[in-house]
Amino acid sequence: MPHRNSESSPTAASDAAVHPLRVRESLTATTGMYPVDSRPHVVIVGGGFAGISAARELADAPVRITLLDRTNHHLFQPLLYQVATAVLNPSDISVPIRWLLRNQANATVVMADVDRIDPAAKTVSLDNGTVLLSFDYLVLATGARHAYFGHPEWEQHAPGLKSIEDALEMRRRFLLSFEAAERASAAGERDALLTFVIVGGGPTGVELAGMIPEITHQALKGEFRRIDPSSARVLLLEGGPRILPSFPDELSARAQRDLDALGVEVRTNCVVTDVSAEGVVANGERIDAHTVFWGAGNQASPLAKQLGVPVDRAGRVQVDADLSVPGFPDVFCAGDIAATATKEGTPVPAVAPAANQMGTLVGRNIVRTLNGRPREAFRYINKGDLATIGRHKAVAVIAGAKLHGTFAWLTWLFVHILYLVGIRNRLSVVVQWAYQYFTFQRGVRLITGTTVHRLLKASKAANDKRRAA
Repeated sequence: MPHRNSESSPTAASDAAVHPLRVRESLTATTGMYPVDSRPHVVIVGGGFAGISAARELADAPVRITLLDRTNHHLFQPLLYQVATAVLNPSDISVPIRWLLRNQANATVVMADVDRIDPAAKTVSLDNGTVLLSFDYLVLATGARHAYFGHPEWEQHAPGLKSIEDALEMRRRFLLSFEAAERASAAGERDALLTFVIVGGGPTGVELAGMIPEITHQALKGEFRRIDPSSARVLLLEGGPRILPSFPDELSARAQRDLDALGVEVRTNCVVTDVSAEGVVANGERIDAHTVFWGAGNQASPLAKQLGVPVDRAGRVQVDADLSVPGFPDVFCAGDIAATATKEGTPVPAVAPAANQMGTLVGRNIVRTLNGRPREAFRYINKGDLATIGRHKAVAVIAGAKLHGTFAWLTWLFVHILYLVGIRNRLSVVVQWAYQYFTFQRGVRLITGTTVHRLLKASKAANDKRRAA
């Protein structure tokens, strides 16, 4: 498939297109930042697993790459829940994108917000339309956010877990609940403050639910005088018939037994119909709780809809076999924003290995196109499924083998260390895990933002409301 050479036209607009970034108000202005370059321009939107993999696959290709991301860091999302539960620092699971691509001469990293994509005109608009970026090939790898099933207002009461900001907000709310409970004057207030509800029984929800009892029974032991942190109540609500639905039935059952042993109340076939500052309503029952965490669903980046092509219920683009967008062969989607299926016809899971494989294939297909060779179809290689429940408790499916217990837990530790980017991060995480394993302590229990007084005020108002009812 031919690529579009934006330097071939003598017009002013095309003249400006030789610069990867061009300002609308001055299309012919030369900033000196970017020299004239006739190589095909590949724009990658998103510095996650898929975006980084695509960029690296193009390291030796005769192209120039501009990688766009609204943040300056690549994030290892599978360990976000450990930032939320004060095990790890944000810096332990993130690295600067510029550092990752520092030795790749054909790649330029730009920190910017993408607000509009025109696949027909082959342009990307940045920063509220102030900057327009031309491309020959586009790789959309912007991931997904949590979905609230038509109730976006629930997010303010039940944060999800997709970014560092989400994890820090979870950590703040979690730790602040104990501080507020220590000062609460009424039993009803304390009970609601020490009740933690997690919506969604997938890996994120299960891992969060399994981590909280260890903190309440060990890390916070003896630190408070008016409350017993171990009396905290943890509920995991799953709308389906079992937790970890992507795992075999026996491993789902094993995970539920492990959670039961930790004191977590697991409720399946439990549909949440309301979330507020006072708690949740599930299957008609009101659960009073001031700390609710969301892990029940994903929604693809809204940029997917701007392509004007069919998307599925989760907003993902229904890509062609080569991961290109139907009708736009030079536009690709990779990672959580792409709707693809395995050879058995089941959806490809939204996990890091899948995103890496998609990004690598997209980069390879761009090179094949430049060389006049046919593109390859995406074939997902499932390297296994892992979920940890707590200390020495995990479930895993690897090469068809079903694992649980200590061996699965050690496997989970090894795999996550292996997938972390950078030696510094790997060493830091190993040290933090070793410290937590032997001492049961959390080294990053920092509370920022809202003061305890505000939470106490809200808690008292909710308690008064309950009593009046």
